[in-house]
Amino acid sequence: MREMLEKKLARYEELEAQMSDPSTMGNSNKMAAVAREHGSLAKLATAYKRFKKVLDEISEVRLMAQSDDEEECELAEAELPNLLEKRERLWNELLDLTVGGDDANRSSCVLEIRAGTGGDEAALFAGNLFEMYKRYCETKGWKFSVLDASPTELGGFKEVTISIDGEGCYRELQYESGGHRVKRVPDTETKGRVHTTAATVAVLPEPEDVEIDLKPDDYEVERYAASSGPGGQHVNKTASAVRLTHKETGLVVKCFEERSQHKNLAKGLRILKSKLFDYYQQKEHTERADQRKTLVGSGDRSQRIRTYNFPDNRLTDHRINLTLYRLEQIMQGDLQPVTDALIDYDRNQIRDMFGSLD
Repeated sequence: MREMLEKKLARYEELEAQMSDPSTMGNSNKMAAVAREHGSLAKLATAYKRFKKVLDEISEVRLMAQSDDEEECELAEAELPNLLEKRERLWNELLDLTVGGDDANRSSCVLEIRAGTGGDEAALFAGNLFEMYKRYCETKGWKFSVLDASPTELGGFKEVTISIDGEGCYRELQYESGGHRVKRVPDTETKGRVHTTAATVAVLPEPEDVEIDLKPDDYEVERYAASSGPGGQHVNKTASAVRLTHKETGLVVKCFEERSQHKNLAKGLRILKSKLFDYYQQKEHTERADQRKTLVGSGDRSQRIRTYNFPDNRLTDHRINLTLYRLEQIMQGDLQPVTDALIDYDRNQIRDMFGSLD
């Protein structure tokens, strides 16, 4: 653990020096990449500096305790317990900061929900997940804003993209990335048979503007008229929908939620920046072998992470073998027991990996 933290601090200081280097400042792409990584390491590096300072203070006090001066020894013995307690508290803080990776402490993210196989029932399940996350965000006091949506006639979504802002939102919601499977009797089922359908969720950290340098020349904008509303029954008279294509990566974002083209473009750029941030991060993670991913899952959409069994009122998270018989409450937004279990599992894995402080 200490070795890993030293590497992180050294990298943070290296990036700090690069940010004031004229050669970096003159290269906007390099500056954006450096700023992105520097920002992701800032909180951990600052906490580790505080931890190292306390370690130095403990060493000094222990030397004082060996002094021939009786009064100095007494002062050292009185001060040492407080410093040891502070060391333990900072160590636990460092462990918590490593839970979920370097971006865990970002206060905004973009959440995407897509209906999988299963037609209308899959779209309805995507709508159920949307409501579950919306209610959960309300209980946490987080801002929940729809950036783009493709609703269906029955009230579900083919796809919906949401912006979430609030302290700790990415740290908790990042564990939702992956495949979600549901088992239940659909409303349209006349014979009472249980159907299995799915939806996928992706949670992306939303970068600061300085972290993604996106110029108009970097992407193409296509404007077109798109159907909106449930089932697409409303057809826009003007070409207010936009499709953004990033030239370098080929990433595509469509946005037609708003009637205003300018609003759709602004929302589309927010989504594109988050997708680019995630793309470049995954690339950096691959290139830098010391970058630890979240232990309970990679966030890959192809990974089936959870099953919602309505007949049994049961939720199962397959990554940590968690089973809760309170599915009804969870779907009403009481997601905290699931989130807490995932964070605790990740934290315990880290403790087992790095051992105790001493």
